[in-house]
Order: sequence, then C-alpha cells, then structure tokens
Amino acid sequence: MEVAAFRAMLHFIYTDTVPELDQPLEVVATLAQHLLAAADWYVLDRLKLICEVKLSGGITVDTAATTLALAEQHNCSKLKAKCVEFIVSTPAVLDDVLAMEGYRHLEASCRSVLTELLKSVHGRKC
Repeated sequence: MEVAAFRAMLHFIYTDTVPELDQPLEVVATLAQHLLAAADWYVLDRLKLICEVKLSGGITVDTAATTLALAEQHNCSKLKAKCVEFIVSTPAVLDDVLAMEGYRHLEASCRSVLTELLKSVHGRKC
C-alpha cells in the first residue's frame, strides 16, 4: 500500500473524513484507486463507497478501462456499471478506450468483464 493511501485511510478511521479526496479527481485519481483497494482489503465499506463515488464522477477515455478493472477486482458494482455505461456510450468512445493501454490491462486481468462489455455493446445496437 502506498504511504499516501495508508495515511488517508488512518485519517478516515480516526475522523470519518477523507479531506485528501476533496481535490479534483484529476489530482487524486491514483490515491482514490489505492484507497479503494485498501478499503476493500480492510473492510471499510464507507471509505470504499466514498472512493467509488469519487472515481465514478470522473471517468474518462484514459481511465475507463483501468477503473473498470479496479471495480471488478474489488466488487464495486455501481462503479463497474458506470464504467461500462461510459465505454459503450458511443462507438467513438468505445474505439478510443479499446486503443488505450488500460484496455490491455483489463484484457489480461479481468477477462470476464469483456463478455459484459460485448453484451452491453450488443444491447445498444438492438
């Protein structure tokens, strides 16, 4: 676990707040991802939800695939649904996400999610 994530987690445990996540997502995305993983590991459901909400508010072409993999690995169904919805929103977005390095990570680490993506794409076309 990264030091910044550990500090933020301890701060949350003692104060029930995460001021580190009050900044724009572009600034704290990596921290939010690491903090979500730590919250899942230590079963801090409220912290996990805070991170999930923060991450779902700023999904971009650059972050969609890696955030989807993170959501799948840590059982974040709402974040996962937001990522899938974003990825299949338009053919252009889908093409851009498929071209990203994060998509290769998704292919390697969470193959089951690819089936869900295909079903979502198929559902949009019908």
